[in-house]
Amino acid sequence: MKKLLYIFSISLFFSCQNQAQVNEKQQAVIDAEPVVVSLNDGKARAYFASGCFWCVEAVFESIKGVEESISGYSGGYTDNPTYEASNTGKTGHAEAVEIIYDPKVVSFSTLVDVYFGSQNPTQVNGQGPDRGSQYRSIIFYQDDTQKKIIEDKKTALAKELDKTVAAEVYPFQKFWVGEDYHQNYERLHPNQGYIKNVSIPRLNKFKAKFPELLKETEKH
Repeated sequence: MKKLLYIFSISLFFSCQNQAQVNEKQQAVIDAEPVVVSLNDGKARAYFASGCFWCVEAVFESIKGVEESISGYSGGYTDNPTYEASNTGKTGHAEAVEIIYDPKVVSFSTLVDVYFGSQNPTQVNGQGPDRGSQYRSIIFYQDDTQKKIIEDKKTALAKELDKTVAAEVYPFQKFWVGEDYHQNYERLHPNQGYIKNVSIPRLNKFKAKFPELLKETEKH
C-alpha cells in the first residue's frame, strides 16, 4: 500500500508540474506583444476562433467586403499544429479563421459584431456540440485600437445579456493554415451530416439576424 501511495504521489507531482508548465506557456502567449499584419493589395486580415472552423469560415465568407476565410489554428504555444494535435487540447491552439477583407467595405468593428452575432457568446470552451479548449472562443487583436473595440463590445454585450461573455482576448501572434481538406468544407460538403445539422443551421441563423451585411449572392 505504501508503495502504491508513493507511486501515486510521484505521478501527481509530475502531473501538476507539467500542468504548471503548460499554464506558464499559455500565459506567455496571452501576455505577448501583438503582431501587426500589414495591408496587402489594400486588404487587411483579422483572426477569430469560435468553435468549429468549418462553421466560422462559412459565416465570414457570406459578408460583404470579405474576400476569403481560411481555416487554421491560433492562440497556442506549439509550432506547426495539426488537426489531430490541436484536438488533444495540449497545444493551446484553438480552431481559428483568417479573414481577408477590404477595410474600405467592411470595418474591423463590424467583423467583431459578426463574430459575436454568429455564436452563443456565453458558452465556455466550445460552440454547440463541439466542446473542449480547441473550440474555445478567442478574438485576436493586432493593436491597441482593435483591443479597445473588442473589449468595449464585449463589455456592452455582457451588460446586455447580464451574463459573462466567454470570448477570450489575445494578442495576435501567428496563424497556422489548416490542412487542405478543411478549407471551404461547408461549401464542398453540403450533404455531410455535421454540415447539414450544425454548420448550415448556424449560418442560416446568422443570415436571418444580419441580412444587411450579406453579399448579394448570399441573400436567398
